[in-house]
Amino acid sequence: MPNSVRGPGDGPRAARPSSSVRGGTGPFVSRREPGTRHSRGAGLSVEQRGRRNRWGLAFLITLLVLVVGRLVVLQGIDGAAYASAAEQDRLRTYTVAALRGQVLDREGHPLAYTVDASRVVADPTVVRDPKRAALALTTLLDVPVPELTEKLSGEGRYVELATQVPPETAKLVEELEIPGVLLKDDPVRLYPAGAVGGQIVGFVGREGAGLAGIEQAYEEQLSGTDGQRTVEVGSGGNPIPSGIDESTPATDGDDVTLTLDQDLQFVTDTRLGEACADGATTRASAVVQDVRTGEVVAMGSCPGYDPGAYRTTDPDLLGNPVLSDVFEPGSIMKAVTLAAAVEEGHATPDRVLSVNGHIDAGDRVVRDAHDHAPVDWTVTGILAKSSNVGTIMLAREVGDQKLEEYLRAFGVGEPTGIELPGESRGILESSADWTQSRAANIPIGQGVSVTTLQMASIYQTIANDGVRVEPRIVRSVTGADGTVRPAPEGERTRVISESTADDLAFMLEAVVGPGGTAPLGQIEGFRVAGKTGTAQRANPETGGYAGGGYVTTFVGFAPADDPQYVVAVELERPTSNAEGGQVAAPVFADIMRAALTADAVVPSGTARPEFRLTGSP
Repeated sequence: MPNSVRGPGDGPRAARPSSSVRGGTGPFVSRREPGTRHSRGAGLSVEQRGRRNRWGLAFLITLLVLVVGRLVVLQGIDGAAYASAAEQDRLRTYTVAALRGQVLDREGHPLAYTVDASRVVADPTVVRDPKRAALALTTLLDVPVPELTEKLSGEGRYVELATQVPPETAKLVEELEIPGVLLKDDPVRLYPAGAVGGQIVGFVGREGAGLAGIEQAYEEQLSGTDGQRTVEVGSGGNPIPSGIDESTPATDGDDVTLTLDQDLQFVTDTRLGEACADGATTRASAVVQDVRTGEVVAMGSCPGYDPGAYRTTDPDLLGNPVLSDVFEPGSIMKAVTLAAAVEEGHATPDRVLSVNGHIDAGDRVVRDAHDHAPVDWTVTGILAKSSNVGTIMLAREVGDQKLEEYLRAFGVGEPTGIELPGESRGILESSADWTQSRAANIPIGQGVSVTTLQMASIYQTIANDGVRVEPRIVRSVTGADGTVRPAPEGERTRVISESTADDLAFMLEAVVGPGGTAPLGQIEGFRVAGKTGTAQRANPETGGYAGGGYVTTFVGFAPADDPQYVVAVELERPTSNAEGGQVAAPVFADIMRAALTADAVVPSGTARPEFRLTGSP
């Protein structure tokens, strides 16, 4: 019957619910529904579940404390530091270039000055649209679009787009506000006189430092002290208008005023250029020096160079040959030999010597320019006729050691001390090493080498009553505050007595007088004293004199009765044996005439004296 309980073996059992519980004391049986899982804590006791919950809560609290504590540290304690670091990351510090000082001539005319300009640079990693930026910049910078696009698309963080951009253009670039494009100071050095005085002024390199001439010698004074500007920039690299903008101003450089006269320098450079254009002269140099002060009023050589174009000039021409190149001066050195002879009591202007046309000198024979029978010449005649033999005769009376002392006292073999770089000391061996032939050559200007500046200094000494004054090229230095600091005067040294200097000046005046070797050195209205020189030129290809040509010189001062200026001229003529009186004396006359006229020197008030050149009455 239905619902009855049947025993074992009684037929089929009635169906049971899937989750039924058996009676009796049998175990608890649970059957899972398909797709369900047991709860993880289903088998835990209440105590165990409580313990687990407490640990979880402790972990969450600890984590919360750590997070909150870190926030407190970041925002409260380290907040200022992080804010400062973020601000520092936005700061950019730029150099504010000092304006380089001017180089001026003695009248205040600028020979070199600096104007403001900018360098346009970019950080390609910040530039958003290189082609669009290139299109915006091409006209302003005068750089083709493809070139700018390539630079702005590069991988580096820094690239130059244009240099020495004028201020008005730089302002237009800045107004474009192109992300990643910035301006930096890039001043331009200008030389308004061009090549006039260029070898004295010198030039500055691409980084703004002096590399030659006054620009190099006075680098510290001219350069000034750079300043700094710190600005806060945005993501595009451009300054934030309301951000930090702090500056330390630059201190501009000092102005250097030279002793040069720009007008006379122009005349000197022009006349030397004409000499170099004669087809035989490969190099020419000249110096104009104030007799009383030693100031160099003009100094130049041909070929010269324009400091503003030094990068396109032959590097061999970027020096100053007037004080760096040495040569054998020839007969102009006879004035030193005769000065020693007069000072030591071996000669007077009227002393008469019987002079042969040649003289033995060890294994050599030295001759006058033209061999001749014995002639009774006065010492004045020996100098006026430029006799080699007569000069050697007097030098032997003076003695080698004493002659060397006079040569060195006149500045031979030593730098002059002028405030310019690259000066040569010349060449003068110790008299202890002179051979007989060398002892005969040196008194007549062979076997000894000088610069054009040294040559001028010798005659400045004679013209200045025997007192040598160190040549000077700088007159003063003016600070950025307007304070003028006069340059130190050249050191003064008495070399010969005033009476000896007067005797030498008298005899040197005979050189340009009747019967002398340099009538072309005369200047109308002025008495002139000077000396010619013609020396064999060493051939750089053979190391000897053969095929080297000649160096022709003339040095003199005027007015002879009241000397104001010394002019020294040197011409290098590898293919010509023309004498100094023929080619160098006219150059001297032109430059000296310009110097006297520019300074409004009064013409000589006395006539040229009469000179006795021979022993005959």
